[in-house]
Amino acid sequence: MTESNIFTQYMQKRNVIVKNKKILQSSYTPENLPHRMDKIKEIVEIIAPSLNKDKPSNILIFGKTGTGKTAVINFVGKELKKADEKQQNCSFIYVNCEVVDTTYGILYNISNQIITDPSKRIPFTGWSLDKILAELTDYIDKEDKVFIIVLDEIDRSFQKNGDDIFYYLTTINEVLQNSKVSIVGITNNANFTELLGQRVKSRLGEEKIIFPPYNVEQLQDILYDRAKNAFDEGVLDDDVIPYCAALSAQEMGDARRALDLLRMAADFAERNGDTKVTGAHVRYAKNKIELDAVSEVVKTLTIQSKIVLMSIIRNTDDGMTTMTTGDVYSMYKYVCEAIGQSVLTQRRVAGLISELDMLGIIHARVKSFGRAGRTKEIELSTPKEIISMVKNDEIFKVLESGKFKKQTTLM
Repeated sequence: MTESNIFTQYMQKRNVIVKNKKILQSSYTPENLPHRMDKIKEIVEIIAPSLNKDKPSNILIFGKTGTGKTAVINFVGKELKKADEKQQNCSFIYVNCEVVDTTYGILYNISNQIITDPSKRIPFTGWSLDKILAELTDYIDKEDKVFIIVLDEIDRSFQKNGDDIFYYLTTINEVLQNSKVSIVGITNNANFTELLGQRVKSRLGEEKIIFPPYNVEQLQDILYDRAKNAFDEGVLDDDVIPYCAALSAQEMGDARRALDLLRMAADFAERNGDTKVTGAHVRYAKNKIELDAVSEVVKTLTIQSKIVLMSIIRNTDDGMTTMTTGDVYSMYKYVCEAIGQSVLTQRRVAGLISELDMLGIIHARVKSFGRAGRTKEIELSTPKEIISMVKNDEIFKVLESGKFKKQTTLM
């Protein structure tokens, strides 16, 4: 008999209703990609010459988050490896630049997917970029094949390093004697090519492929296709998939969000010991995802933006359901003094209030007083969990001091 521990009650309560959780992960590449066969064919037509050791055109793939870009390119990569299994004329290399975002890191990652001898692998740090590029070029040329190098989320690297990685990988072909390199860049930024320098643009010569957002019917097809292998029949209420699809269609046709909603709804049902996934579970999942999204936004706010938000929270605690920019600024000055931060002008604070409004953390609407002018009416729209997170931030620990309390009572 297994000894009881802190997980025993959890395991006894949990009713497993998802037979294959991997299928509901957004990182999973299914055998079938509904409504993306046209994009698959387009990419295949471009890179097919690599099977005959001919260099394909470089490709730039554009599309919003959750439009199937990564799933399609990984699907094509798997099929390319199958087609080339005997001839060994090409190689498919994938790098996620959201995870590896430095020029050195990307070259290191590419190199160590090519170099199979552990004793000859490039170190994680310590080499110059020139040395790592020379070593990579040497190994690529020895392979005598075409390398398809996929740089996913390439705009993340660009924000940090500019177009250096594109420059290195496009100039590498000028020194290769036997092998060739083609680049596939994947980005959410439709204007990405406009950001590249002329030295890269002239070498890149890319073909562009645009992935449009999914509509609600297409999202339903994607979810039904995943669900048939992830759940037994009858586990999902009839409204679950249409509900997930409708919510995600509102978020610019994001299939990743639709899958997250379905996966989390099923997970909540299991935790609750339920035998079916219902619309109520989807609603709970939606609220949880939105809370997590707001939490991430708040964590990345600048100190000054956090102070403005804290000032609004403190005014709300003092009984203000709505407040003006002036009310916020008065509290803002006290908070700055209490935590030892410099005070910005009221005009700049008004700008930070507008930014918090755009992020959906607060509501700020302009109210006109005729000839007397106009001001903003501000309300706090942040969930309780986020308010608690802000209050517990390290920078606000001194706000409970006697000095701060005395000052606020004099307002």
